[in-house]
Amino acid sequence: MNALLDQYAAGGQKLRQAIAGLSPEQLKAFPVPGTWSIHQIIIHMMDSDLIGADRMKRVAAEDREPTLIGYDETAFVRELSYHELDVQKALEVFDLNRQLTAEALRRVPADRWSRVGHHNEHPHPMSLTDLVRNYIEHLEHHLKFIAGKRAMVEGQG
Repeated sequence: MNALLDQYAAGGQKLRQAIAGLSPEQLKAFPVPGTWSIHQIIIHMMDSDLIGADRMKRVAAEDREPTLIGYDETAFVRELSYHELDVQKALEVFDLNRQLTAEALRRVPADRWSRVGHHNEHPHPMSLTDLVRNYIEHLEHHLKFIAGKRAMVEGQG
């Protein structure tokens, strides 16, 4: 589990590197109309990871298999003024949340890694291991979008 948690904890640095050197205008640009800006992706990653940390901690700590509630990420972007939120603070929260969550999970007994929660939008139970892997993959998924959008906004400059 240590290697998995190292990968998870390193996500904050990867996200910072992905946007290093971009101007606020480039972060807020919409190079692909109808999709999120890089700025919005960063705020989404912070919100998603805060929810993810809650899910992981509940699966690790609660004796009963917790229900993991989904959320409407598009509504969050649309209704929570993502473009007005401070992207640097979001990066800091994302990074610190990952580091602290990984630190807590390193102390979880080995038998708890197979505990599960039940996501209301997924047909199968999700173990603590599944959740950590999912959030690693979620970052990788969005890093590809950021890289593509970055290439477009840098090409416009």
